[in-house]
Amino acid sequence: MCRSFLPVTVLSALPLALPAALIAQSVPSALESPAARPPQTGSQGEKLLGMPKFHDPTPYDIDEHTGYKQIFDGKSFTGWDADPSIWRVEDGLMVGETLDGKPKGNNYIVYRGDKTRDFDLKLQMKIEKGGGGGIQYRSLTGVPWTRPQPAGQPPYDLKFMLTGPQADFWFPVRAQSASYTGQWYSENTMQGILAYRGQVTQALPGQTNRLVANIGDKQALGGYVKVNEWNDYEIIARGGVMMHIMNGQLMAVFIDDNKDSVNNQPGLIGFEIESQPCKISVRDIWLRKFD
Repeated sequence: MCRSFLPVTVLSALPLALPAALIAQSVPSALESPAARPPQTGSQGEKLLGMPKFHDPTPYDIDEHTGYKQIFDGKSFTGWDADPSIWRVEDGLMVGETLDGKPKGNNYIVYRGDKTRDFDLKLQMKIEKGGGGGIQYRSLTGVPWTRPQPAGQPPYDLKFMLTGPQADFWFPVRAQSASYTGQWYSENTMQGILAYRGQVTQALPGQTNRLVANIGDKQALGGYVKVNEWNDYEIIARGGVMMHIMNGQLMAVFIDDNKDSVNNQPGLIGFEIESQPCKISVRDIWLRKFD
């Protein structure tokens, strides 16, 4: 191997440190990002361009809507499909309600305005009186239903029934149902719960679902859920990664690495109401698509 060395006289002529501006110019623009602090002054009076560049994130804000569109106007169900005997618009809210002593099976309100795979969804949601529900996404209508209607009820109208991924949300009618809130659940399939609250799980092609990491204790994370009050709920879906976030706290992550999985296809967004009595209210529904 041939090595060459600069003469000592040449080395001594080089500056001990390159100017910060020259260093900045050598960084590709794709790697640049705003500095976390204003420029600082060095010992020679030079500006240090905001070094060190620790890029602190802006604080959590459910009301930050850059690039989003509002998909519920608070006045009507324009763009939505719903059973009017269960769902209504009331005081600017989307409300679903079932009554004690009047059993009904699962029911959904379906947003028809978009079919999306990669997105951020932000909203506020409240469950009262009992029962439960959740947020459907990447879901389909028209799929035959696997659970029977309660006795005496007509067959399910499949245009209101959603099959696919769900971010669960339950009133704490019992300890088990309370622990469902935030988990990753596959509605109307044989997959069922693929990430309990507090888990990061992964499914690889041809393999069973496996635990990758723990976010926290399932019961302890329930402390972030507000009972009979409004809760921030956010879903982030990118490729095979689906994240459920409540009140700024990560609740569950499911990673589906099977590109042909039903969980990885574009689909519909909607909300579920289940069991009775139950009252579900939703407001400030914002969608940002990345498809």
